[in-house]
Amino acid sequence: MAKSKQTTPVVGGVDTHKDLHVAAVVDDNDQVLGTQSFATTRQGYKLMLTWMRSFGDLQRIGVECTGSYGAGLLRYMQVAGVDVLEVTAPDKQDRRRRGKNDDFDAQSAAHAAFARRRTVTPRSRDGMVESLRVLKVCRKTAVQARRIALQIIQTTIVCAPDRLRELLRNMTRMKLIRTLAAWRPDLTGYRDVEEAYKVALKSLARRYLELHDEVADLDDMIEAIVTDLAPELIARNGVGLNSAAQLLLTAGDNPERLRSEASFAALCGVSPVPASSGKTTRHRLNRGGDRAANSALHIIAIGRLRLDPKTQEYVSRRIAEGHSKLEAIRCVKRYIAREIFNVIARRHKQINQAQIAA
Repeated sequence: MAKSKQTTPVVGGVDTHKDLHVAAVVDDNDQVLGTQSFATTRQGYKLMLTWMRSFGDLQRIGVECTGSYGAGLLRYMQVAGVDVLEVTAPDKQDRRRRGKNDDFDAQSAAHAAFARRRTVTPRSRDGMVESLRVLKVCRKTAVQARRIALQIIQTTIVCAPDRLRELLRNMTRMKLIRTLAAWRPDLTGYRDVEEAYKVALKSLARRYLELHDEVADLDDMIEAIVTDLAPELIARNGVGLNSAAQLLLTAGDNPERLRSEASFAALCGVSPVPASSGKTTRHRLNRGGDRAANSALHIIAIGRLRLDPKTQEYVSRRIAEGHSKLEAIRCVKRYIAREIFNVIARRHKQINQAQIAA
């Protein structure tokens, strides 16, 4: 007996773009049933979901770029109760054979979701970790702009008239900035070289101070979120605020998607990669994963190597066994990744239990 249209299991795939998303649907035999484009608005997401469900019982959707163009679609589908998988890099062999266009990419995403290959569980973007990510991005750009303002101040002073250079010589950074910000140049005399330098330096100094205050305000917000999410994390030896924030971002609002601490280590790029051949047994450096998380773990490892006797003893023992210092540090990073994951997973479980009890 043939299956009814309503009970036929189907799987969707979406190729995401800025203004339009291209969707495709395959049946339980992995045969394409249709392809269509939808606007990147809530109404467009609603029409896409209705269209996909018109083919049968929608099992799951494979979406490309859930961290950028597909973020809005991901949130909408998760609220609607749809199982969403993030589709990773396209199948190069299939792309060489068929070529590339948006319809093919959407169908490729649907095929990948159907077979559950080249797919991962995406990070949810509806919790405090997402708030942390947005604030971290804002802070990063503010720090970069502040650094550029300071560099321009320094290069401007180098080229300034002698009288100004002598006036500003041998000042500490903040004293220099506050001195420049307090200047009262003649705004009508900007045609004069010295007055023009004063106007420019005052403007740059005020910009620096505004960005400095902005960074301080963002640091307070980030610290409050990190403390709420994982107070035990920043209490760990060598774990600073920025490192803790980055590792929370890597784990995401749904760290349960990571099956074990080994998955988290691989995500951070600290899991060793086998590189054995013949009679030689060795592991090489993992160059994949989240490099920002890898950097955070490296900072923690270096901090512990300087201050923690246990870490110093472990590294010394590894070096005595014939390993290089860098190899020993990589082992330390792997241990730290296990420790951090257990702290995050335990805290996430506590938060979920508290929400259920409430």
